[in-house]
Amino acid sequence: MPPKFAVYKGLQKPLIFKGFKGKFIYWGIGFLLVGLVLGALTMSLINMWLGAMVLIGCIVGGLLFTATRQKKGLHLKTRSSAIYILNHYGRKKII
Repeated sequence: MPPKFAVYKGLQKPLIFKGFKGKFIYWGIGFLLVGLVLGALTMSLINMWLGAMVLIGCIVGGLLFTATRQKKGLHLKTRSSAIYILNHYGRKKII
């Protein structure tokens, strides 16, 4: 009979990095990369100062957008203010 070892399964919580949780870490990284690429393209094609403003605007705006979306919850939820009445046939009636 093989020996049994305890398996560490984690804490069953989302990964947290610098205040961002779960999928929002990837959103933040995506906004950083998009900001760097757009800023570099703007710097090389148009103007250095405009490129710097685009870079800062994309990164700060994207991270603020990610933070506000994270406050709404880790998963998207539809929040309806209507009152639903279900009859025994399963049809919905909206009041």
